[in-house]
Amino acid sequence: MNDLPLDPFSESGLEGFAKNFRAGKITSEAVTQAYIERIKKLDPKLGAYETVAFDDALATARAMDILIQSGTDLGPLMGVPIAIKDVFVIAKMPGPKVGTRMKMPDILGSDEGTFIQALRKAGCVFLGQAKAVELCLGITGHSAPLGTPWNPSDMENHRAPGGSSSGSGVAMSAGLCAFAIGTDSGGSVRVPAAFNGVFGLKTTAGLWPVDGAFPLEPRVDSIGLLTRSAKDALLAFNTISSILFGYTFKPRRSGARLNRLCLGVPENHFSDNVNPEIDLAFRRVNQHLASEGCLLESVTVPEAPERAGYFPISMPAALLSVLGKDNFLAQKQLMDPVIAQRVESGLESRAYEFLALEDKRTKSRESVAEQLSGFDAWVSPTTTDFPPLVSDLDDPQQGLRLALGMTQNTQPANYLGLCAISMPLPVEGLPIGYQLMGSPNSDQKLLEIAVEIEASLKQFV
Repeated sequence: MNDLPLDPFSESGLEGFAKNFRAGKITSEAVTQAYIERIKKLDPKLGAYETVAFDDALATARAMDILIQSGTDLGPLMGVPIAIKDVFVIAKMPGPKVGTRMKMPDILGSDEGTFIQALRKAGCVFLGQAKAVELCLGITGHSAPLGTPWNPSDMENHRAPGGSSSGSGVAMSAGLCAFAIGTDSGGSVRVPAAFNGVFGLKTTAGLWPVDGAFPLEPRVDSIGLLTRSAKDALLAFNTISSILFGYTFKPRRSGARLNRLCLGVPENHFSDNVNPEIDLAFRRVNQHLASEGCLLESVTVPEAPERAGYFPISMPAALLSVLGKDNFLAQKQLMDPVIAQRVESGLESRAYEFLALEDKRTKSRESVAEQLSGFDAWVSPTTTDFPPLVSDLDDPQQGLRLALGMTQNTQPANYLGLCAISMPLPVEGLPIGYQLMGSPNSDQKLLEIAVEIEASLKQFV
């Protein structure tokens, strides 16, 4: 594909584009057209997008060019082409399919939510809707009804892209957008980030508004970013937050420096069943950070394993409350068999059991908030293994086992109300994700820590 345009953000990132855009060296229309050409050539195999909106994207890009030339500046994300996970209501685009062929109840309406409106105010260009796993209930990214995107880390073998923000992870990895929006209720941003070798942010639940987005589990749902780098994620996070919260959001730097950081390394749960190659890469990075002056201390997180008893009850029950029992049973044959099996398990849930689990989670969140005091973050491998072949997921029982295993290290952050990120390690072969977890609402600080680690790892081999 010698005529394939280069990813226009691959060299200078969001900050470089912002400078060149304002200096008149590049236009939003030009970079949007480049992404459109890349999507046309690459996405027939990759399948990252559920729908594309090329005409509207170009029209928006031209409008951004006119505005910036006339002196109207909407901020650092103005004119930036992005992909948005197909769970949001977006004007002039089809209602979100959420990866399913089922007829869904009208719970979202037709109005865009607060977050999508914030992206518009930032001047972002919407390239299209990125595929999502059915009902967002699939960490592997495998989805029978509407197809499984192809993980670009292995173009010869179809490997799981991670889910449920599968299309967003693939689009970001393959250079089909400048950055992508995902959602994360148990790892749905961080696992695609780890599997596709990109950066992923899961914001603190409740920080960014989720109105206008399909709910998987409202108690833990959060919006996240998939970006090329920690630096890009920090710029996007601060820009979007400034629009959402106005003058109440003051992005003051935390002053994060490697030789001032204290990172906790959980000695329980997060190291269970980790692939030896991933474990070695994780330990080598920790040794490197220690050599740079970072203090790493072992911690025990007894609350982390509780996630295994919570999510198999809370998520199916939450989905059934949206779908309705009769509606689900009448259409379950249209669903991915693994997803259908998981949703159906919610029919056996008892209200008193769930309330007891929620009470336990509240106490655990309070306990972990105290345990994190004195630590800048906790670190772990993002996933316990590399992305499996999609063919390994064909058997429903094996697929369910793999799905539950992939969330081992990501679900605790959702369960415990933490913010978290996954950053790609500089390794040969299949990607490996390095996870940082921070106290609730310390998202900006966690990103600044990631920027420092990212810069250090550029010298690390």
